[in-house]
Amino acid sequence: MAVEAVIWDFGGVFTSSPFEAFNRLEAELGAPKDHIRRVNATNHHDNAWALFERNEIDPERFDQLFLEESTALGFGIRGADVLPKLSGELRPRMVAALKACKAAGFKVGCITNNVVSMHSPGQNEVQQAAGAMGQVLPYFDAVIESSKAGVRKPDPRIYIMMCELLAVEPAACVYLDDLGINCKPAAQLGMKAIKVVDVDQTLAELSAATGLTFDAEAGA
Repeated sequence: MAVEAVIWDFGGVFTSSPFEAFNRLEAELGAPKDHIRRVNATNHHDNAWALFERNEIDPERFDQLFLEESTALGFGIRGADVLPKLSGELRPRMVAALKACKAAGFKVGCITNNVVSMHSPGQNEVQQAAGAMGQVLPYFDAVIESSKAGVRKPDPRIYIMMCELLAVEPAACVYLDDLGINCKPAAQLGMKAIKVVDVDQTLAELSAATGLTFDAEAGA
């Protein structure tokens, strides 16, 4: 089936990955490297992170639960210390690729697992000044935020919701995400899933899927 739509994750795709910031925090605290990722991956459907991204708990409860979960895994870290690390820097070439897809007639959607917090991507002063969310979100035909929808990736329902909003079949979609766990259900539904490792690799795979050529000089 011909590609009709390109569906994108936001953080780690249009912005640099928060995992780098998590690693810096771990080094500062003396925690094992990737400890925060391990906490997030443990009981990933019902842990503090999952509850927060579905807007089932507030920041104060997240702070407490994350501390309990991280402590249980060997090194306590407050959730309040993790939240400021969520925002990344905008990737201009990815934004340019989104614009190119839309200009070429592809439907474009965004599925993002996010939280209701002052530290959500686009909510801190740096990102507000850069206008990251403001620059990118207007280009999408549809946006689904986990904190508003009450469902989060990798739940297959959220991908189906986007297909319904865009009026396309999953097999006619390309899906981009920096997490393999989120790419898997997209692929199982029939989408062409692209795991975002770096910008060059991502745009090469997106070019192959869509037939478009993306500008290598659009910035980092």
